[in-house]
Amino acid sequence: MVRVAIVHDWLTGMRGGEKVLEVFCELFPDADIFTLIHLRGTVSRLIEDRKIQTSFLQRVPLAKRYYRSFLMLFPLAIEGFNMGEYDLVLSSSHCVAKGILTPSTAIHICYCHTPMRYVWDQYHTYFGAGKKGLIPRILMPFVAHYLRIWDVISSERVDSFVANSHHVAHRIKKYYKRPAEVIHPPVDCSFYTPSEGHKAGNYYLLVSAFAPYKRIDIAIDAFERLGLPLILVGGGQEEGHIRKMAKKHVQCIGWQSNESLREFYRGCKALIFPGEEDFGIVPLEAQACGKPVIAFAKGGVLETVQGIYCASPAGKTLLHPESPTGVFFTKQTAESLMEAVMFFERHMNQFDPRLIRNHAEDFDRLLFKEKFKHYIEKQVC
Repeated sequence: MVRVAIVHDWLTGMRGGEKVLEVFCELFPDADIFTLIHLRGTVSRLIEDRKIQTSFLQRVPLAKRYYRSFLMLFPLAIEGFNMGEYDLVLSSSHCVAKGILTPSTAIHICYCHTPMRYVWDQYHTYFGAGKKGLIPRILMPFVAHYLRIWDVISSERVDSFVANSHHVAHRIKKYYKRPAEVIHPPVDCSFYTPSEGHKAGNYYLLVSAFAPYKRIDIAIDAFERLGLPLILVGGGQEEGHIRKMAKKHVQCIGWQSNESLREFYRGCKALIFPGEEDFGIVPLEAQACGKPVIAFAKGGVLETVQGIYCASPAGKTLLHPESPTGVFFTKQTAESLMEAVMFFERHMNQFDPRLIRNHAEDFDRLLFKEKFKHYIEKQVC
């Protein structure tokens, strides 16, 4: 019998990575989970019911609430786990999980959501001028330098990488000099379904953790200026700032249950997606509900949305593909997003909810499970 360990960065909420983790739990029902921090009650019952081992950070005062402030200790914490009794180690990593120390007899497969974005391509978004206080700005260049070195060295501990998108596979190749097979994350098409009649309300929807690279600020700016209603579902480290920005036309309602979120998807005109994501489960959940996506044309969204590029300032338009599921804007500014929204308002009838739903089914949870199981069997046998 193959003994399996699953390593996940932290368990503090149900986002895209945790939905992938759920599938791993189903594939390996007897596997133990190892994670830096676990906030009980923040993830699904399927994950909570497993044997979960946490690092020493779990016992550090304030670490549960301010765990991101302990970034420099993450490598030490992940290396503290003992993998000696396991034959297969599966890391689900967007930060340090892939740096787990494994015995020479074990196979280590990393499902990589992204190389550590905080110290690579998103470093200036998180720690640039005006982002943090004086002391973090002074210390962070030294911390980031150390983390980049550790991140590259620890990538050599992985036997094989699986990337969640071609976009991330390119990053893995660039930073780690390693190839990666691409298996796109799953969307639960049995749960996220269109409403009867495909009726839409009068609001737009944005669903996201409130992190700097998500660029929720440009969405708020755009919709306040357009005078159109936007509902924000989510929360996180920038919540105070986001709530201050939201005025007359933007409403912040916090995180919602899956059932409530599904109703918001079903009732919106379109999903707004202004950030550059590694992959992005949210656009697929919206499309599974038959809803189009208005997205910044960069990152994983180019693999999940069949987008029409909105009109340029000169009035020229690129209309494609034949069955569009969204609209792309090409500059990460409020003005470019506003242009895309107005383009969508004019061409709303081009988007067929049934065809949008059909597109999302290509990423269904059952297909992901089948592909990943087949990949694991090839590596282990």
